[in-house]
Amino acid sequence: VLSFFFFLTVRYTTIEDLVSADFCWLDDYPQTLTLIGSLSGERRVSKTKKTSVRPCSLDRCHSCQLVEGAERAPSRAMLHAVGFTDKDFKKNQVGIASTWSMVTPCNMHIDKLAREAAKGVDNAGGKAVIFNTITISDGISMGTEGMKYSLVSREVIADSIEAVVGCEGFDGFVAIGGCDKNMPGCMMAMARLNRPSVFVYGGTILPGKHKGKNVDIVSVFEAVGAHARGDIDDRELKQIEATAIPGAGSCGGMYTANTMASAIEALGMSLPNSSAQAAISPAKRLDCRNAGQAVLNLIKRGITPRDILSREAFENAIALIMALGGSTNAVMHLLAIAHSAKVPLHIDDFTRIGRKVPVLADLKPSGRFVMAELVKIGGTVPLMKTLVEEGLMHGDCLTVTGKTLKENLKGAKPYPKKQEIIRPINNPIKKDGHLVILYGNLATTGAVAKISGKEGLRFTGRARVFHSEETALKAILDGTVVKGDVIVIRYEGPRGGPGMREMLAPTSAVMGKGLGKDVALITDGRFSGGSHGFVVGHITPEAYVGGPLAIVKDGDAITIDAEKRELNLEVSAAEIKKRLKAWKRPAPRYTDGLLAKYASHVTSASLGAVTDMNLDL
Repeated sequence: VLSFFFFLTVRYTTIEDLVSADFCWLDDYPQTLTLIGSLSGERRVSKTKKTSVRPCSLDRCHSCQLVEGAERAPSRAMLHAVGFTDKDFKKNQVGIASTWSMVTPCNMHIDKLAREAAKGVDNAGGKAVIFNTITISDGISMGTEGMKYSLVSREVIADSIEAVVGCEGFDGFVAIGGCDKNMPGCMMAMARLNRPSVFVYGGTILPGKHKGKNVDIVSVFEAVGAHARGDIDDRELKQIEATAIPGAGSCGGMYTANTMASAIEALGMSLPNSSAQAAISPAKRLDCRNAGQAVLNLIKRGITPRDILSREAFENAIALIMALGGSTNAVMHLLAIAHSAKVPLHIDDFTRIGRKVPVLADLKPSGRFVMAELVKIGGTVPLMKTLVEEGLMHGDCLTVTGKTLKENLKGAKPYPKKQEIIRPINNPIKKDGHLVILYGNLATTGAVAKISGKEGLRFTGRARVFHSEETALKAILDGTVVKGDVIVIRYEGPRGGPGMREMLAPTSAVMGKGLGKDVALITDGRFSGGSHGFVVGHITPEAYVGGPLAIVKDGDAITIDAEKRELNLEVSAAEIKKRLKAWKRPAPRYTDGLLAKYASHVTSASLGAVTDMNLDL
């Protein structure tokens, strides 16, 4: 302690000098911080209320440690080479985490957006530093072994942003995401680091056109099923393929990317309507510049992600995705973000909120419209204002603007009177939420169903069991799967896959074959936001760890009851016990490399499928 105080006197002559520096650079020394704070009478952090903030600035909180003093000359020399001037060393350094890549149209434009965000930082008096993290493409890898890396990439993105921001001493950062796992990965890093930060959504793609109708990537997947059924020929399949993806941006329905972008806006971590802008638009470029400026304001006011990411903020996110008819993936991703933010959140919270929040958005995959059409009528802001006014969202939650959600929505105009995309609260598409948490003897710790109501509320059928997505898809396309089947795809969970693949190809094939109301599909894997039909995923415990899904046999009766919120194998308890006793775990599919490391650390999907929980340290 005495040595540490000697170090302090080198930088600061008096306690008053230290107080004026706000102690910011001592964040890694909480005991010392408490001691000095008590000497000065200054209270460093107050978090008794969800909207409370630090009473001091976080100006140059971290960067000063890297660039101040004669001993930091080597660091400054390195930074001179990448464009820093002497004046820049006195500015807040703000990282711009770009997910740019040419592996997917979702991210192909994000390098340009990163430069816009950097302009916003620089114009506001900071020093921007652009860096990259990875992205993969769900749409391209779907239905292949490569898709096992998709959910894993969420952890890689979070880890890599944490590594760069932590190493380089950035005082804050902007993160820009496009493809599905970018959003939760960026948010997990923000919550872990707890430095002033703003998320920017890369924006939605514009729809393609085929025979005068809007088409997108899910249209292509469903066209594969229609082609197998004989409803369309090779030429039409090729036409749909060639027109569905007209340019840059994330997949156009209320699929996972648009769902998570909307959820992040409701959390308060992006600027108003950031989730509802076209990827290639003046509005999106302005959003990036404003985000850069906003980070400087957060630094000045001492506002960090954990000041914003309260339990009430997560309830807001759940409420909005229920109203929008969002993806099942939001359940797992919000649980993971909450874990990183140290906020208690449980899958049953989705049931509690879903009971009172109706589905209001007529958006794909179950509905008629794409996100670009919602953008044209005002985006998500008018809907959020309605939900706040109806008491379905908390208006007093803090956001990255430095204002509350209610303050941000104050001037929002209502939707045009004749629009059909967002229903009024008294005329919902579904009176309660579409994301249904199921329990039962097949899901003792929970499963997630997406029930729009169009496919019915109850299904009983005979099990047709598959040990992989590929074998299930083949059976759907060749006619093996027939009316009355419950397709069971197991050993696709976080550990068993490993990687918990999305079952978009099988569900789309079911719809394309015209079996949407005649068969159900259950899995310990996930579903794409583009999946619809009678589907249940995230079944826990997963088959690989000995969950009851592992002992289902062909021909067993299975009942899915959305009203009772149950998923049951119609077999006696004694028979289930007998089968479980005889079951043996299959050999792991990977024993080294990234997927093996992931499988050895990942938790259950019901806990968010995170890799840093209950570590043995």
